[in-house]
Amino acid sequence: MMKVLWFSNTSCNASEYLGDGPVGGGWLKSLDRALQNEVELHIAFYYPKRDNPFKYQSTLYYPISKGNWKLKAILGIFWGGNVQKEEQDKYIKIIEEINPDIIHIHGTENAYGCIIPKIKKPIVVSIQGCMTVYHHKFLSAFSLRELILSSFYRGKGIRQFIRNKSYRRSYREFGTLAEREQLYLKEAQYIIGRTAWDRRITSILAPSSNYYHGDELLRNSFYSMQWQRPDNETFIIHSTTSNSPYKGFETICESLYILREIKSLNVMWQVAGLDEYDTIVRITKKKLKERFPRNGIIYLGSLDEKQLVDSLCRASVYVSPSHIENSPNSLCEAMLIGIPCIATFAGGTASILVDRAEGILIQDGDPWSMAGAILEIYSNPKIAQVYGKNAREKALIRHNSSRVVRCYLDIYKDIIRKQKKYLT
Repeated sequence: MMKVLWFSNTSCNASEYLGDGPVGGGWLKSLDRALQNEVELHIAFYYPKRDNPFKYQSTLYYPISKGNWKLKAILGIFWGGNVQKEEQDKYIKIIEEINPDIIHIHGTENAYGCIIPKIKKPIVVSIQGCMTVYHHKFLSAFSLRELILSSFYRGKGIRQFIRNKSYRRSYREFGTLAEREQLYLKEAQYIIGRTAWDRRITSILAPSSNYYHGDELLRNSFYSMQWQRPDNETFIIHSTTSNSPYKGFETICESLYILREIKSLNVMWQVAGLDEYDTIVRITKKKLKERFPRNGIIYLGSLDEKQLVDSLCRASVYVSPSHIENSPNSLCEAMLIGIPCIATFAGGTASILVDRAEGILIQDGDPWSMAGAILEIYSNPKIAQVYGKNAREKALIRHNSSRVVRCYLDIYKDIIRKQKKYLT
């Protein structure tokens, strides 16, 4: 059986064993589970409190604990929490212990790429986002001055400082990550991506690489649930976003202002992933002033899988407002349940959703176009249902478990074959 070693930014299904509750990277948990009977799967990931390997279900997990992790966590408040190259010996030790047939690095955010020039075994890198472009787009909606001046307010700023949530610090860390990403990708021979966007950027950042297309698995609940147009007096819009300044929350607010104040529509916008006290909400209020909607936004906060599905099914349209994405899982999940979708033409979204066939694409940062696209869905429910139906049909194929697993197995086999040929 093929022996595969992942280096992951999340603990995948080990989170259940460790009792950590919900973690990010839900699609990797699904792929971890789906591959367990097909390969001998080993997963290395950062975890602060332990470093002894363990087996859970059929996967072997290798937590990587930074030495003096409590001290480093405190130092990270002031100098950032990025994992640096000094952990390279731990990566190599794990590789030597496992002796895998292939190594799969998920994402470019961490320092795992430092092993690429050191290890002769085949190594493939999955592109999740691209820190180089994310850093470039970080200030799409707000200047750094606006972000910094709004960081401290009524004691919240001190808490954010301690929790390492300062936007200035995040912007600086994104720059550091981008530099490191560029350095490691220059050495990459094999890349897995999902969109025309990540294929194009890696043709520049990883000029000597072979590119493979590999889609993602999504969380189970989204496969079994199918959206039906709700019979609501109020037209409900749903977005799933975060506290990051490049995620387009300000476009949500301006679009809602236009719809409620100019078009006088009875609409509500529910936003998962934010609460009303988050920094981005405060900064957006300060920037938009009177154009910040007086009411109509429902802050849902963090939702689990079931809560998110229920929330989507209450809505009439899903809107992805971000200034930069690759293949946002939130959009893929919305398409999978068949709700009509609107998304910004940002990064790789045009590879995910076809404009005016599976939904509507608009320019990012354009609240008038976004409001107009919502009005189209509002005014044309039959067309909206066709968009949702087409999107679901496409998503069911794209995220089909058997197809995705077979694709990754074929990629691994082809890379192993090419590497053997290259070394002989």
